Amino acid sequence: MNTKELSELRRRFRPNKNAISHVYGCYVGATKEIIAEVDQSLALLNEDDASSCLDLLKKVLSGSLGRNLIDVGFTTQQVADGEEHRLLRALRDSKLKDPVLRRTFYERVIRSVEMGDESYLILLAHDTYDVPFRSKSDELLDDSSDTVFSYIVCALCPMREGKPGLGYIPADNALHLKTAGALAAPPELGFLFPAFDDRTANLYDALYHVRKPDSIHPEFIDGVFQAQPPMSAPEQKEAFESALSDALGVECSMELVQAVHEQLRERMELHKESQVPEPLTVTAKDVGGMLRECGVEEERVSAFQDYCGQRLGEAAALDPANLIDSKRFQIKAGEITITVRPELSGQVEARVLEGRKYILIPAGEGVEVNGLAVELEAEPAAKV
Repeated sequence: MNTKELSELRRRFRPNKNAISHVYGCYVGATKEIIAEVDQSLALLNEDDASSCLDLLKKVLSGSLGRNLIDVGFTTQQVADGEEHRLLRALRDSKLKDPVLRRTFYERVIRSVEMGDESYLILLAHDTYDVPFRSKSDELLDDSSDTVFSYIVCALCPMREGKPGLGYIPADNALHLKTAGALAAPPELGFLFPAFDDRTANLYDALYHVRKPDSIHPEFIDGVFQAQPPMSAPEQKEAFESALSDALGVECSMELVQAVHEQLRERMELHKESQVPEPLTVTAKDVGGMLRECGVEEERVSAFQDYCGQRLGEAAALDPANLIDSKRFQIKAGEITITVRPELSGQVEARVLEGRKYILIPAGEGVEVNGLAVELEAEPAAKV
């Protein structure tokens, strides 16, 4: 999915903009028992409660593609005759109306996910979207549609004390806007099935959401999708940095890392300015080309690409935002940390003075220490 397709679906989660008639789910206790199941008609909820339900489901489509939103693929065999895929497909085809299928799904989720000692709410909704035709001028023509996208969305929301939000009232067996007590927090994880690729259903993919990129809950991916969990964004960054360090050895200088970071950052800026909806990706081959431009010998470039293949997968297409921090350039030396804006990183130098290694930054006017303006002496003060 790309950003345009994502935005198009997100707009569905507004009152009177979707075909969601019911929200289903179950309230799971801290000991993994189902306390109660939910079958809630949106039409019978007041406006605030209905909006709260839709907002929680909408958050499953929030975040950045490649970091919070990850494609989980199914094999051809799974689509043809896989138990996990068959269950998801049956839930969608039944529009979630079959209580036996829902119960089977809840139990599979509960067996699979680890939420510590928190109770949580599993929310499910089905929507049928008459996909409007998109004109050459990129305008959606609401009265023209030849594709129907039928999909389900699932959200796992921890129940926590907090500010007013959607809560579950056991006495009513219903969802209501609450001002106190345990409330449904934003989803820790969730998914959309099937994926909305090229503005149509792709049964070979699900779009998986995690609130924290460094916590992708691989046990859920394995248990619910029976798929190989992808590397999280922090894991990709660590593998990329290890490949650079291991392959380049002594040639992994600060200047070289600055140059690679700057080239990746420039690609990200250009992609943002272009407003191309497809996510930006780079491969080990792309970064290998950057290393060659910096004068790295071919043997070390090949070693870097081999390391990436081993750690990240052959021909892996990665989001540069998972590999570098585009908003800051940070240097650590022992217990000292220097952080600068990436576009100014070229002003930081590494030098050897009188046999000792130093990291230098230029100091002109406007030097401050703890917010206090100070003057720097041009020459060291004479000792007395």
